[in-house]
Amino acid sequence: MTTASNSTEERLATLEARLRSVEDRLEITDVIYRYGPAVDAGSADDVLALFTDDGVYDVDTGVLTGSDEIAGMVSGRAHQGIVHHGCSHVMSAPQISIDGDAATVISYSQLILRNNDDRAFTVLRSTANFWKLTRTDAGWRVSHRTARKFDGSDEVLSLLRSHSSAGVASVD
Repeated sequence: MTTASNSTEERLATLEARLRSVEDRLEITDVIYRYGPAVDAGSADDVLALFTDDGVYDVDTGVLTGSDEIAGMVSGRAHQGIVHHGCSHVMSAPQISIDGDAATVISYSQLILRNNDDRAFTVLRSTANFWKLTRTDAGWRVSHRTARKFDGSDEVLSLLRSHSSAGVASVD
């Protein structure tokens, strides 16, 4: 082939790779942003649609492993109580790192609860989140989420540093 053809093929391959990266980032962003409305609606099915079947949700109040435990949290009395009282999980813009069919994300979230007087809201918790996602046949899904309330601990700072400019660190 001629140099012009190779150049065109190379440019097309580069463009396709860039497009896939953009599509991946948009889909991952959508997964992260969909969590808030899904959990605030109290919909276990909508939350589970974001996770792999063996997904793990490691929050500072306990570790939930697999669909049954995650669904149990969403459907449980404590969570349904805040849903029916009035709550919103506000997700921040994710910082995404993709490596093939795996991705990691750092994001913030806030849980806001309606006050009893109906006139105001209170931030119940502010959280640092570290997400691991896997590309599946059904698209990007959360395989592991670590969520820690901001308390100044080394663990929280480690989560935040995992996407430093030096590269993505492993968080267990």
